[in-house]
Amino acid sequence: VCNEVPEHPCVSPVSNQVFERRLIEKYIAENGTDPMNGQPLSEEQLVDIKFSHPIRPKAPSATSIPAILKSLQDEWLQDKATILTTERKKRGKTVPEDLVRAEDLGKYHQVASHVGLHSASVPGILALDLCPSDTSKVLTGGADKNVVVFDKNEEQIVATFKGHTKKVTSVIYHPSQSVVFSASPDSTIRVWSVTGGNCVQVVRAHEAGVTGLSLHATGDYLLSSSEDQYWAFSDIQTGRVLTKVTDESAGCALTCAQFHPDGLIFGTGTADSQIKIWDLKERTNVANFPGHSGPVTSIAFSENGYYLATGAQDSSLKLWDLRKLKNFKTITLDNNYEVKSLVFDQSGTYLAVGGSDIRVYICKQWSEVLNFTDHTGLVTGVAFGDNARFLSSAGMDRSLKFYSL
Repeated sequence: VCNEVPEHPCVSPVSNQVFERRLIEKYIAENGTDPMNGQPLSEEQLVDIKFSHPIRPKAPSATSIPAILKSLQDEWLQDKATILTTERKKRGKTVPEDLVRAEDLGKYHQVASHVGLHSASVPGILALDLCPSDTSKVLTGGADKNVVVFDKNEEQIVATFKGHTKKVTSVIYHPSQSVVFSASPDSTIRVWSVTGGNCVQVVRAHEAGVTGLSLHATGDYLLSSSEDQYWAFSDIQTGRVLTKVTDESAGCALTCAQFHPDGLIFGTGTADSQIKIWDLKERTNVANFPGHSGPVTSIAFSENGYYLATGAQDSSLKLWDLRKLKNFKTITLDNNYEVKSLVFDQSGTYLAVGGSDIRVYICKQWSEVLNFTDHTGLVTGVAFGDNARFLSSAGMDRSLKFYSL
């Protein structure tokens, strides 16, 4: 009757045909006959068929190529996420043996400062990242439109990438490939080969400035946010945009984007102080965190996956519990303090804040263990070295600085 596999199959003894019980009952109520041969038939005559759980065929809509690809992609994402969650929970239970303790971290001071990475005529480093698998490899993005790879140990520039037509506001160093990513108000995302020294891909996911960039835990996909109000999910190998979504009801520019460590959800910040949590597979907004005022400037998920730290142009820092979906701590900073960069160390023990100055908090107590005021301009990026053995920062004074014992 309905061309689908019946959930509650039954047989009509007058035609020996199998029907979906719900539908045949409706038909009998209206007509009193068997639809196949018109013979009189009553509900009592129907015989239920017993069978173990059927495998339901996919709905016709799920057989189109994009739908099949999406379902395969979803299954793959789910499998990856399951592994990532297990690994994360294992990591979350124990603090790494080699992690620098808070009392030692409190003794850190500036040990190096480099100003030669970017042009002096258009001063300012606007973005900073360290390679997760080798934190001596440093990546910066400048107001001079350049992307620079710097070796902390050798104290020298490894590569300078030119191609963006406007300043570079986001950079990411790939954890396992010799590849870096950058984004700019010129509306493009660029993929650069460190070994080849060239641009290997230009991802055109947006119609306006790209405001945020985050790499999926698999290392294969990029999340981006833009002033065009969309977030996008792109394949780094092909440069193809796989998904692009906007929140129709909000109608607001996105200011930042960050993946959760498991890669199934991510957060975006908006120009009107909203923090939205999205489900990647369903492409839907699953939670909202109100409370800030002014544009959201930075968001960061802790490595254990339980906390989200957010900063906005209201001189405050908020911490959210992702399990209870609530704000459990607000750190009010000095008046007119600008929060530009938030980052947890790889163990999720410390949280660094960069902006009007640099502060490091110890998680759980949320007490301040460090405060640096060495930059003469706004701090735009902070990052932890492996096991928090050093801290790095970059700023509008165009210096890249390192702090340690």
